[in-house]
Amino acid sequence: METASQQNTAACAPEGGWAVLIDDILAGNWINPETGRPASVPYEKIAIAESLDGAEADLVASLGLGERYAVVSDAATWDAMGGRVASALKSLGPVDAVILDHPHADMGAVSALTERLSGADAVIAVGSGTINDLCKFVTGRTNRRYAVFATAASMNGYTSTTASITLENGLKVSLPSHAPAGFFVDLAVTAAAPRYLSAAGFADCLVRSVAQIDWWMSHRLTGSLYSSVPYILQGADERALNARAAGIAEGRIEANGYLHRVLTLCGFGVSFTGMSNHGSMGEHQISHYIDCFAGENHPGTLHGQQVGVATLTMARLQRIFLDSDKPPVVRPTKIDPSEMARRMGDDIAAQCYAEIQPKIFDAASAGEINEKLSELWPTLRRELEAFALPVAEMERLLRDAGGPMTAADLGLPADTYREAVLHCREMRNRYTFLDIAADAGILEDFAAGEA
Repeated sequence: METASQQNTAACAPEGGWAVLIDDILAGNWINPETGRPASVPYEKIAIAESLDGAEADLVASLGLGERYAVVSDAATWDAMGGRVASALKSLGPVDAVILDHPHADMGAVSALTERLSGADAVIAVGSGTINDLCKFVTGRTNRRYAVFATAASMNGYTSTTASITLENGLKVSLPSHAPAGFFVDLAVTAAAPRYLSAAGFADCLVRSVAQIDWWMSHRLTGSLYSSVPYILQGADERALNARAAGIAEGRIEANGYLHRVLTLCGFGVSFTGMSNHGSMGEHQISHYIDCFAGENHPGTLHGQQVGVATLTMARLQRIFLDSDKPPVVRPTKIDPSEMARRMGDDIAAQCYAEIQPKIFDAASAGEINEKLSELWPTLRRELEAFALPVAEMERLLRDAGGPMTAADLGLPADTYREAVLHCREMRNRYTFLDIAADAGILEDFAAGEA
């Protein structure tokens, strides 16, 4: 077995290093092709390197965050890198180690962490997912900048300007927040993380095909905003990452390097568009439904693991339509608020029902969609095919990366997963092929075959 040092030697970064293009964007040297103006993103420093050992204090000091530091981690990320970061930062000023016990990104944890960080000038998150979302949201609410050291390539939220937080009523939502001032990746650390974490991050990148199909379809039929910039940013790196999918399962630094680049550039897309649609459409709705409503049936799987399974589901659903030369025919939307309340609870159901009103079509608006589909379908179908990856290829990539492929692989009961596929469209106002399938009367039969 290769050592981390041998993997470092073998790793082949893009020409110009792991931060090529990223540095140009931060410096304002990259021209947004849609505006013709230099791009602007709310990050000050991003470092991705095969090792950052010994550089931690200099990276944080360059941001000028303050004089008193709080290093936030959990037990696992403390062992992976938090202790090392805290020790290094002692050369800059007082350091308080805040080690959270099995944290969840909910409003209760936000309140508790806000109190624990009240005396810190500078907050340094060490960890992905929950740790980063909590630190991002707390510092955003208290008008403080923060930085994050990655410990795994498990999600694209490091550089997003939103935080995924569960509200008091149990609804998990993406809330506006702010970006980290600094984002730092030691590839030797993240490649050594448990392999399922990187596989989850890979799955969060694999969504590009199905999310782009949903988003472009929505744009063409409903006039919603669409931007090609996020896909231009990550296109070359996505291809390089997919060519190294097996390296994710093998814990190779090179594969993790490209994974972090795609995750980072995808996060940049939120800064350019003000929304996450380019990488979060029908497949993410399925995962959000599982997180919110699976209850005791939730197997404790990661967001990215669930998204990977849901991505394959969406790819199969989209193929039903793309393989037909006849346009879909939709009918007035059938959503029963009382049934939503039974499954979601009164409060969440009312909130979601208000949210989805723009995509609940009556006879007149369904007729308008059908007119557009009849007129556009030959062209729209070709446009969507240009974004698509073959389902078999997506299955191979996810399998090579070591990600779960089915609800059974997740440990999720089949009925729970099928409920998520059938009803997740009721959670948010993003128009996807789940909505078309439901309004065309085929979603229930399709969901019955998914597990």
